Amino acid sequence: MSKQTRMDENRFSLLSHLQYPADLRRLGVDQLPKVCDELRQDIIEEVSVNPGHLASSLGVVELTVALHYVFDTPDDRIVWDVGHQAYGHKILTGRRDSFFTNRKFGGIRPFPTPLESEYDTFTCGHASNSISAALGMAVAAKKTGHPSRHVVAVIGDGAMSGGLAFEGLNNVSSTPNDILIILNDNDMSIDRAVGGMEKYLINLDVNETYNRLRFKASQWLHGKGYLNDDRRKGIIRLNNALKSALSHQQNIFEGMNIRYFGPFDGNDVKELVRVLRQVKDMKGPKLLHLHTVKGKGYAPAEKNATVWHAPGRFDAATGERICDTAGCQPMKYQDVFGNTLLELARQNPRIVGVTPAMPTGCSMNIMAKEMPDRVFDVGIAEGHAITFSGGMAKDGLLPFCNIYSAFAQRAYDNIIHDLAILNLPVVLCLDRAGLVGQDGPTHHGAFDMAALRPVPNLTIASPMDERELRRLMYTAQLPGKGTFVIRYPRGRGVCPVSKDSDWRCQLEEIAVGTGRRIRAGSEVAVITIGPVGNDVETVVSDMDKADSDKVAHYDLRFLKPLDDKLLTEIGENYDKIITVEDGIRMGGMGSAVLEWMSDHGYSPKIKRLGLPDHFVEHGTVDELRKVCGLDNDSMRKVIEETL
Repeated sequence: MSKQTRMDENRFSLLSHLQYPADLRRLGVDQLPKVCDELRQDIIEEVSVNPGHLASSLGVVELTVALHYVFDTPDDRIVWDVGHQAYGHKILTGRRDSFFTNRKFGGIRPFPTPLESEYDTFTCGHASNSISAALGMAVAAKKTGHPSRHVVAVIGDGAMSGGLAFEGLNNVSSTPNDILIILNDNDMSIDRAVGGMEKYLINLDVNETYNRLRFKASQWLHGKGYLNDDRRKGIIRLNNALKSALSHQQNIFEGMNIRYFGPFDGNDVKELVRVLRQVKDMKGPKLLHLHTVKGKGYAPAEKNATVWHAPGRFDAATGERICDTAGCQPMKYQDVFGNTLLELARQNPRIVGVTPAMPTGCSMNIMAKEMPDRVFDVGIAEGHAITFSGGMAKDGLLPFCNIYSAFAQRAYDNIIHDLAILNLPVVLCLDRAGLVGQDGPTHHGAFDMAALRPVPNLTIASPMDERELRRLMYTAQLPGKGTFVIRYPRGRGVCPVSKDSDWRCQLEEIAVGTGRRIRAGSEVAVITIGPVGNDVETVVSDMDKADSDKVAHYDLRFLKPLDDKLLTEIGENYDKIITVEDGIRMGGMGSAVLEWMSDHGYSPKIKRLGLPDHFVEHGTVDELRKVCGLDNDSMRKVIEETL
C-alpha cells in the first residue's frame, strides 16, 4: 500500500473503499452521513485545484448517496437534468481516481454522458430534458422486458421552468408509467408547506401501511366492478383536491394526476433513504419535492451560491478565491456588452433587456442594477425569451435579448416564427459563440451561423473586436434595422485597457452588410468573420515580409447580408481564397462565400477553415483550436501551402 493510499484511507475511511454504488449498498444506513461528509470534502478539494461547478454538486450530496443506495444502478436509471450537480455521482460511479481530469482535454467529460459511463443514462448540458427522457426510458423498459426497472428524473427548480419540462409532465400524466420525478428545490421557488396538518399529510402520503391499504382497497373495489378507469381517476382527483384543501396548497402536479410527496429536507440522507424506499415501488407517476441548500456544507458557497456556482480555483481551507489579476488585460466581451447596453439604454428609452437566467453570465446585471424595471430575467426558457421579446417589439419596445449561442438552438423556431417573419426590431445577442472550452460539446456555440444564415429578414454580424461590438450594438438599435443578430465569443477581447487604447470607443453606425479590407495582398485573400480575424492578423504579421505581402485579409463582418462590393473585389483579384470562421464549416461563412462566388461567375480555389463535422469535446480553447486546425500554427501552414 502506497503512502498516498494510506493517507487517503485515513482521511476518507469510507469513501476510499467505494468504487461503485454496489460498494455503497453494503454499508449500513447509519454510515451514510459520514459518506456524505467525506464525499462533500472530496468534491471541495478536487474543484479547488481543478475548477468546475461546485455549489450545485454540494447541494445534492445527500440525494446522490441516497439514490445510489436505494436504487439498483446502473440497471435502474437516474436521469440528471443539466448535470451541474453530478460530481458526487461521478465519484461514486467508478471515476473517483480519474476525477482530477474532470473538464480537462482528454479527461472525463464535464457533464454526464452515456459515452463515458453506463451510470450516465442520458445527455446532460441543457436544461429541462430529464422528465421527457425518463418517461421514454420508462416506456422502453416495459416494452423491452424490464418491467421492474425503476426510472428517476432529477430536476432542479430552475430547469422546471423550462417549457420542455412541462411538456414532459403533461405526457407523464397521460402515459402509463411508474417514474419518480425528484424536484430539487434549492431556491424556494415552490413555497414550503407549514403547520402540523401539512406535516401529517406528508408523513401519511409515504406511510407504507397507508399506501398498502389504499392499494388493497382499490383492488377490492375494482374486483367488485365499482372502480373502472374513469371512476379511479375521479377518486384520485378527489383525493388530491381534499389534500390541497386541507394543506391550503394548490398543487399543480396532483392536478395532473402525478402523486406529490413533500417537501422534505433534501440534505438529510437517512430521511431521504426512508422516503425513497417507501415511494420506490409505488405504481403510477410520482413527484418527490426536496428542499436543498445550494453549496451545502461549505460556508462560502452557502453564502453566495451564484459566485460559487463555478468559482474557479480557490483555497479549500480558507474559501479564498484565487483570481487571475486582470491588470491591463482586455475586457471580457460580455462586460463590453453589459456596459454598452446600459449606455445605449440611457440614451434610448425604448431599449429593454431580456435574458433566460443568465443576467450575471452575460453581464446584463450591469443594466439591471441601474434600471431594474427594464431588465427581464425570464428563467430557463429560451423560446419564451425570444417570443416575449417579439411581443414587446411588436408594440413599441426594442429588446436586446441575450442568449448563449448553444442555448439559442432551443429557440430556433421562435426566431423564425416570432421574429423573422415580421422582421421585428429585436437585437439577438449570442454570447459564447464558437468554442467555449471545458464545458464541451453541449456548450460550444458551433451552429448559429449555419442555422440562421438561411432565415429571411435576419441581419447577422460578428465583431472582430470590442469596439466593433459596441458599434454593431449601436447600429442594431437604430430605426429600421429589423431583427439583428450579433454573435461574439466567451472570454476577453483584444483591446488593452489603457489611456491610449481602450475598448470604450465612440458609438457610430456601421453600414449594414459592409465588411472591410484589413490588409492588401497580391496572391491570396483570407476572409474571416469575428474575433478569429485577430489571430489571422497575428499569423500574417509574423510571416516573412515577402510572404506576408502576398496575403490580403478581409473582415467580412456581416454574414447576412453579404458585402457584394467586397466580394466582387476579391473575386476579380484573387484566384485563391481561404475562409476562416469559429463556427461549423458545413453551411457556415465559407459556404456562403462559395455560393456567392459560384452565383456571380467566379471560380477561385477556396479552402475553408472552421469547426469540423463532428462534436468537439472539452478542453481549453487553445487545445480545441489546435484539434480543429484553427490554431495559429495550423492557419499559418494552410496560408503558406496556398501561396
